[in-house]
Amino acid sequence: MEMSDVFQVLADPTRRRIVEVLRAGERPVGDVVGQVGVQQSGVSRHLRILTESGFVAMRPDGQRRLYRLQPEPFRQLDGWLDGYRRLWESRLERFGDALDAALADADADDIADTDDIADTESISNRPHDERPEP
Repeated sequence: MEMSDVFQVLADPTRRRIVEVLRAGERPVGDVVGQVGVQQSGVSRHLRILTESGFVAMRPDGQRRLYRLQPEPFRQLDGWLDGYRRLWESRLERFGDALDAALADADADDIADTDDIADTESISNRPHDERPEP
């Protein structure tokens, strides 16, 4: 399946809610209808699209039809996202390193400023005749 097809299938919010419901495991259509909040005809239409695209499989169980997620399209999607994930992880690591360095520099400046303040306070606490000439 092409990635554009994957995104098109998952673009619909009702189908995404159905996928979320099925993450908990195999469900009959009635349970899906109850949790998604859409009429059965709408859920059935979306389940048909999800089934035809390979995201969902149906298993008959007597009079019932049980639906479950299929892992392959999600693995395919995860593989496609992996390149972007690695790219952003690398960029975020470099950003984190730069931020840590900036914070370390700021902490060093704050320590130096604190030392200057402490020196000023110790001078101002001296008796007048012990103060250094300006």
